Amino acid sequence: MANVDKEELLKRLENLDQVEIELGCGSQKKIDKAIGIDAIAYKSVDIVGDVFNVLRMFPPASVDAVHSFHFFEHIDDIQSLLDEISRVMKVGASLHIIVPHFSNPHFYSDPTHKNFFGLYTFSYFAMDSPFSRKVPMYGYSSNFSIKQVDLCFKSSRPFYFRYLFKKLCGFVFNSCNYMKEFYEENLCYFLPCYEVSYKLIKIPK
Repeated sequence: MANVDKEELLKRLENLDQVEIELGCGSQKKIDKAIGIDAIAYKSVDIVGDVFNVLRMFPPASVDAVHSFHFFEHIDDIQSLLDEISRVMKVGASLHIIVPHFSNPHFYSDPTHKNFFGLYTFSYFAMDSPFSRKVPMYGYSSNFSIKQVDLCFKSSRPFYFRYLFKKLCGFVFNSCNYMKEFYEENLCYFLPCYEVSYKLIKIPK
């Protein structure tokens, strides 16, 4: 797949005050000021191409923030993607990822979904974890630090009672890390979670 930089933004990165990118932005970017990257040439996409190929076109330490909304679940090799993201991020840059929670019943309807995500997923790829339960890194060398992980409870707006109930659930279960861990261990299949949001930062190795 050939990469297409519609506005030749890669040639002008040094002239931008803030470089933010949105991976897999689709037909509508969530972050208007971000450089949208997608394999499909939607109107909102700034650089068209395979995410790995496009990221390799960015110079090292050239990006201030990376955003990704419902994209990581479509990727085969998360570790390689994180390595490439880390390479292009400046020290102190932020990485925000939102993906379906593994208890989301709609996750299994999409045949393009390849990975599962829960509270601890990115603890396997970060130097620290906010949670009591610790997980191994299996030799992975990381320069990411986890700043926040939140459970997101949603329902379609026409179902107003359901929507308000799930908003209340989000308030309760995100009140502290203990409640997040209690929910995922004991309640997630009784009361499914829609999404999980991760905020990481790049730290020096």
